[in-house]
Amino acid sequence: MSDNKPGRSTAIISYFTIIGGLIAITRNMEPKHDFARFHARQAFGIHLIYHSVATYLNLSEIENLVAWGTLWGVYLVSILIGLTGAIANKERFLPLLGSHFQKWFTFIP
Repeated sequence: MSDNKPGRSTAIISYFTIIGGLIAITRNMEPKHDFARFHARQAFGIHLIYHSVATYLNLSEIENLVAWGTLWGVYLVSILIGLTGAIANKERFLPLLGSHFQKWFTFIP
C-alpha cells in the first residue's frame, strides 16, 4: 500500500523551473488534486518572485554579486523547502509569502 498523496508527482514537477510549474498546472486540470494545487501555487509564487526580481536587477543593471547571490540563495532555499515538502507528502507554507501564494493564485486549478 502506498502512502503517496494523489497528485504527488504533479506537485514535485511544479518545482522544476517555471516550465515545470506550468506543466504541473495543466496536469492538475483534470483530475484536480488539492495536494498538487497547493504545491503548484507555492512553486508558481517562487518562480514568479524570482523572475520578477531577476528582471528588475537586469533592467537596473545592478552588477552586484551580493544581490545576485542573495536572490539565487533565497530562490534555491525556497525551491528546496517546497520540493522536500512535496516529496514528504506534506503541505508546508513557505516562510513569509507561502500563505499569500494560496490566496493570490486562486486561478490555479
